[in-house]
Amino acid sequence: MPPDALGFVETIGMAAGLQAADAMVKAANVRLIAMQRPGGSIITMIVQGDVGAVRAAVDAGAAAAAMVGKVRSAHIIARPIDEMPEILQRPPVR
Repeated sequence: MPPDALGFVETIGMAAGLQAADAMVKAANVRLIAMQRPGGSIITMIVQGDVGAVRAAVDAGAAAAAMVGKVRSAHIIARPIDEMPEILQRPPVR
């Protein structure tokens, strides 16, 4: 069964990505499920949990990352499709 929500914070640079991840898990009851590096210096941190917690975590993560680097995007997907966890586990295509 998929999580209630997924939250994404995409940064430019590892320091900002790690800062986002740290803030997200401290701000709300979410679980960090992945860190993806699609290319260049882009880092995407992904959390899962209930919708309210994920929203709070993404807001906190984006704010924290912006203090030390650049936030490229922040997004929440409520009620993701059943196949989403499988999609997130696939390696990036280069």
